[in-house]
Amino acid sequence: MTTPTPLRLREGTPAHALAGVHHLDGRSVMLIQAEDPEHRGALSPEDGDTMTAAALMAIEKQMPIVLLLASSGADAHHGVAALDGWGRTARVLAKASGVVPILAGVTGPAVSGTALLIGLADVVVMAEDAYAFVSGPVPVQQMTGVEVDVEELGGASVHFRDTGAASIVVAHDDVLPTLSDVLRFMPDHNRDEPPFHATSDPVDRPTPEAGDLLPDTPTGSYDVRDVIRLVVDDDDFLELRSGWAQNLVTGFACMGGRPVGIIANQPLAMAGTLDIPASQKGARFVSMCDAFNLPLITFVDTPGFYPGKDLEWRGMIRHGAQMAFAYARATVPRISVVLRKSYGGAFIVMDSKTMGNDAYLAWPSAEIAVMGATQAAQILQRGASEEDVATWIADYEETYLNPYVGAERGFVDAVIDPEDTRKELVDLIDLFSSKREKLPKRRHDNSPL
Repeated sequence: MTTPTPLRLREGTPAHALAGVHHLDGRSVMLIQAEDPEHRGALSPEDGDTMTAAALMAIEKQMPIVLLLASSGADAHHGVAALDGWGRTARVLAKASGVVPILAGVTGPAVSGTALLIGLADVVVMAEDAYAFVSGPVPVQQMTGVEVDVEELGGASVHFRDTGAASIVVAHDDVLPTLSDVLRFMPDHNRDEPPFHATSDPVDRPTPEAGDLLPDTPTGSYDVRDVIRLVVDDDDFLELRSGWAQNLVTGFACMGGRPVGIIANQPLAMAGTLDIPASQKGARFVSMCDAFNLPLITFVDTPGFYPGKDLEWRGMIRHGAQMAFAYARATVPRISVVLRKSYGGAFIVMDSKTMGNDAYLAWPSAEIAVMGATQAAQILQRGASEEDVATWIADYEETYLNPYVGAERGFVDAVIDPEDTRKELVDLIDLFSSKREKLPKRRHDNSPL
C-alpha cells in the first residue's frame, strides 16, 4: 500500500492522518489515511484539519475520496477540540456526498466518530480483523451489565451480516485493491459518466439458460444471481452487502461495456419478499446509482412484502416507502424485467411504470397481479366448497397470472423471450443513454429516512 504525500499540517505536529492524491489503478483519488498504529489512530485537531482540507480539495478537483481508517477515535489529550476535528470532517463528507464517490476501507478499529464516518461513505470495505462501533464494550457493560468483546459487538462479520454497514469483507491486504475494484464502475464525479469497459462478450449473445433456471413449481426457489451473471458482460457481477438483507441482491456489472447498478429479488431468501432491511438496502443502492449516473436494472420476482406484526411495529410503512421514494426520484435510465412473480405493493416498489420506469419488460412466465390465486381465493371465495375454490383458482391463474393483461393496459412494455434478455437490456441502455430529466427547484427532498 503506497503512502500518499501528506497535506500541510501545523508545524511540529505529528502526522497521524495523511492525505494526498494517489493513483489507484490509473485513477486519481484523494486518499486519506488515519491508521497510525502507534497511537491506535487517535486523531488530534490538526488531523481533523488534514482530513477536512483533503475532502474539500477532492470536491474542488472533482475526484473520488478513499478513506483508510483504523482509529480509536478522537485523541483524549486534546479534549473537545479533537471532537471538533471529527465533526468538521463529517460535515465536509456530507457536502461531498453525491458529488464525488466516497469509499471507505476499515483496516482496524473504527470507534466513535470514526464509526460514524464510515456510515457516511457510499461503499465500505472492512478487513476481516477490523471492528467498528459507536460505544465500546466498557460503556456497554456499564450501562447494560452485558459483557461483550469487540468482535461480538462490532466485528466485520457483524457489520457484513447484521447491520449492513460493511459492503464487502476481505483479507487485510485486499482492502485497497477491493476499493479499486468498486471504483471501476463509478465516475470521478456526478457530472461525469461511469468509465466504459470494452468487452468481447457479444451484445446479442442469446441467454436461453436464463429461462431454464426457473423451477417448474411457482413456489420453487433459484439463485437470481445465476440469472444476473448470464446476462451481464463476461459473467462479472460485483455484489455489495451480500451478507445483509439477503432477500434483495444489489451490485455492479456492465452491459455492453456500460457500468450499471443491479437490484434483484432473491427467491432463495424469504421467497424474495421485501422487509425492512431489504427496503433500506435497496433504497440506499438506488440512491447511490442515481447520484453517479449508473443506469438501473431491476430483476423482479417477489410475492410482496413480508407480513408480520413485529415488522409493522418496527416501521414497515416508513421503510418500505424509502425504496419507493428512491426509485421515484431517480433520473437515470431504469429498466425492469419481471422473471416470475410481481404482486401487490411490491409490484409498485420494484420500479414499476407507475414509479416512472423507462422500460418494463416481462418474461412469459411472469405473474403480475394484486396477489396470488390462493390468497385471492381466501378473500373472495370464503365459504365456497373446495371444488368451487379449485375451479376459481384455475380460472384466476389463467386470466390474471400472466404478463399480457398488464401489457394490454400499458403497464408492461414488452413480453420478451428469456434468451433475448441480454440483447434487449443492452439495446435499451444504449437507447436511454442520452436520457436527461430537469429536476424541480427545491432545497432538497424530504426522504422517509
